[in-house]
Amino acid sequence: MRPTVQISLDVTTIDEALSTAEMALRAGVDWLEAGTPLIIAEGMNGVRALRQRFPQTPIVADLKTMDGGYLEAELMHKAGATHIVVMARAHEETIKVVVKAGRDLGVKIMGDNLGCPDMVAGAKMLEDLGCDYVIHHIGYDERRGIAARGERMPSPLDELRQVVQAVKVPVQAVGGLTIEQAVATPSYGAPLVVLGAPLTIDADAFKTASGDVEGSLRMICQKVHAYT
Repeated sequence: MRPTVQISLDVTTIDEALSTAEMALRAGVDWLEAGTPLIIAEGMNGVRALRQRFPQTPIVADLKTMDGGYLEAELMHKAGATHIVVMARAHEETIKVVVKAGRDLGVKIMGDNLGCPDMVAGAKMLEDLGCDYVIHHIGYDERRGIAARGERMPSPLDELRQVVQAVKVPVQAVGGLTIEQAVATPSYGAPLVVLGAPLTIDADAFKTASGDVEGSLRMICQKVHAYT
């Protein structure tokens, strides 16, 4: 897989999602993600609005499916998603039916190992059950809770090489990365670079960050796309 840039639209209104997406695509971003806050706030209308505005762009729907997998996959597909996310901590049967839905509907399945006691084993399980991608993910609450206790905040880079070595499907690293760290993930063998909180979204307010976000995104996209 060639290096690809995905922006996570972790905002709470369709208008802001659309304006941020337009800016991101101008900057060279390849994929759009309807982030979990957007889906919670706007439901499938958020995904549908992105599809209507950007008919040719891959769209990830990050509903973080835990149950009712086939139905949720159908709903996201009908709204226009090309990629959907299922959690490794869901029951194995849920992962299986989401994968089946992906095959039936022509949707790619991204398995997320957030919260797995063994992150490498979780990633391998997701691949074994048929997921097309692995998201290696250290969660927002986990990172902040650990930091609040005065301990070192975990990073997806801690085990990224091990996850990449354990699976053959493309890997994405998510969770508190700096711009420099996110841009470097293809050098670990993880070609799908995701940008969101805190890079381009205000992680506390869940709104687009201030400053020259488009300029930063353009620089990031150029660097990521330069990897071979």
